[in-house]
Amino acid sequence: MVGPGSPIPQRRDDSPQYNDLVYYIYILKSERDNNIYTGFTKNLKLRLKEHLAGRVKSTSLRKPMKLIYYEAYLSESDARRRERYLKAGGKAKLNLKEQINFSLNT
Repeated sequence: MVGPGSPIPQRRDDSPQYNDLVYYIYILKSERDNNIYTGFTKNLKLRLKEHLAGRVKSTSLRKPMKLIYYEAYLSESDARRRERYLKAGGKAKLNLKEQINFSLNT
């Protein structure tokens, strides 16, 4: 798990075997309306580029977006479960949001 301000991990090679090992959940913040978006991907760099270019329907009208948090998982099911958990809202999302806001403001 990696927190705010951490660099996006660099792949050691582009072989399919290595690329398939890591799954990400990520949180973007709209600099237009200050709302957040939670997503899942196997390629964080590419997905971020898609968001920034407006090629993702759910965030295209909320640009510009800023990556404020991500977590890396070896298991796709663990990453998807975490994404669902955060998207469901409630206390988990509120706690994470408070931690992120604290990190961004210190």
